[in-house]
Amino acid sequence: MLNYARISSLPRIFRSLTGMTPEAFRRLLPAFQQAYEQALDEADARRDSPRQRRRGAGRKPVLRTLEDKLLFILVYFRLYPTQEVLGFLFGFGQPQANYWVHWLTPILNAALGYEMQLPARQPADLEEVLKACPELQFILDGTERPIQRPKDPPRRKDYYSGWKKRHTVKNVVITHKPSGRILGLSRTYPGWRHDKAVADEEGFSFPLAVTCGKTPGLKDMRPKG
Repeated sequence: MLNYARISSLPRIFRSLTGMTPEAFRRLLPAFQQAYEQALDEADARRDSPRQRRRGAGRKPVLRTLEDKLLFILVYFRLYPTQEVLGFLFGFGQPQANYWVHWLTPILNAALGYEMQLPARQPADLEEVLKACPELQFILDGTERPIQRPKDPPRRKDYYSGWKKRHTVKNVVITHKPSGRILGLSRTYPGWRHDKAVADEEGFSFPLAVTCGKTPGLKDMRPKG
């Protein structure tokens, strides 16, 4: 089972899983703790009745420590595995993985201060990210991953990939080549959609100064002129 105690002494593995060194992780931890406690305070304020038990009472979660919670959400944003795979890595099921992703994402955003540390999801945001990068070398690629067979027949047909011979979804990912950090992420599309069609629909484009490595079939995404 993946946890902070297990990989904190393995810097290469740690960086591959989170995109951060153990030292950078520890520097981020106080801000994450502050954002986490603020989120708990806000959740308590929304309760219809006063809390009957102190925080932390009751059944202990698998992600017991703050370090494990931060590790979990960083691994999600670094690797973008399916929730089923993410839960397996951390020792629980897909429903719990879904819960933790939605609970911890705004907390991580608050800890990072929205300073372009997470992948941009809008073309305008991505443009600002690209301008901010001192080493303008990027890789544009599509990531196709399997999903469970949809129960709804139209959705089942729409998400079937003849190439993979199964039902899949796809995101186009823009990666900063020198650091390996994911900078841009498209919305999720049916897996059969071509990478170029997804990039066009998302409105992704690059400044003329950049070097953009591409998968076969993706022509130059830089503006002309």
